[in-house]
Amino acid sequence: MARAALTAGGKRGLILVSPPFLYALLLLAVPLATILLFSFWTQDYLDIDTRFTIANYVEAFGDPLYMQLLRRSLLIAGAVTLVTVVLAFPIAYFVSFHVAPARKSLWLFLITIPFWTSYLIRVFLWKVILGYNGVLNSSLLGVGLIDEPLSVILYNANAVVITLAHAFAPFAILPIFVALEKIDRSLLEASMDLGETRVTTFLRVTLPLAMPGVVAAVLIVFIPTIGDYVTPRLVGGPDGLMIANMIQTQFLKLNNAPMGATLAILAMLSVTAVSLVFIWLNRRWLRGPK
Repeated sequence: MARAALTAGGKRGLILVSPPFLYALLLLAVPLATILLFSFWTQDYLDIDTRFTIANYVEAFGDPLYMQLLRRSLLIAGAVTLVTVVLAFPIAYFVSFHVAPARKSLWLFLITIPFWTSYLIRVFLWKVILGYNGVLNSSLLGVGLIDEPLSVILYNANAVVITLAHAFAPFAILPIFVALEKIDRSLLEASMDLGETRVTTFLRVTLPLAMPGVVAAVLIVFIPTIGDYVTPRLVGGPDGLMIANMIQTQFLKLNNAPMGATLAILAMLSVTAVSLVFIWLNRRWLRGPK
């Protein structure tokens, strides 16, 4: 009887899990497998040679342009992640610890306001703000801080970092806020009662307990940032282009899908490696010295 009940329960569980599993298989696993397969093929305009070869990987590692774009993408994604998380943590901390519970929903609602407008509109607005005769330069000229408009804040990597940091700010604030909300406030009171200061309590209690949210924020920001090609194209200029722009070029302009797939695989492997290293360092830091 019990075995029959378990069997029935297992069947119901399998029925519930099957739709999302098939969904993930068709929309995630199959496309990734296709990209991986394409990376070992070659293409001459419309003719695809399906014979197995690693020529694309040899060319990708041998061409300094591809490696330069990959390094730049990792640096820009790292800078965006650092800036976003560092600025997001104080906001999340303020909302969690200093806003009345009845008003926290309102603050979270206000944080999501950027999602109300199109991503492209926000990027174009940053072009207006950072332009040579834009809002920022006009303001700095008006108060006398500069004598001529700055040319280093648009059409370079700096503009890409600023624009992406603004775009992904809510993605960093929300997971950190959730982690801070889960912290038992009595632990902070106990730390203060034991003689810790506010600073040491934050460093030894609050920050370690909030690290799951910080790790989630880092991964949520870093992983999609390295694959962004719209922002670098619009505000990056030649010095702000990333590996995703080259992947787009290979697929849509050069009609070389295998090389585009190869670069996509290398980008995914790089992101995976950096993410695993960060998670390992975080766990080692939380474990503390032995």
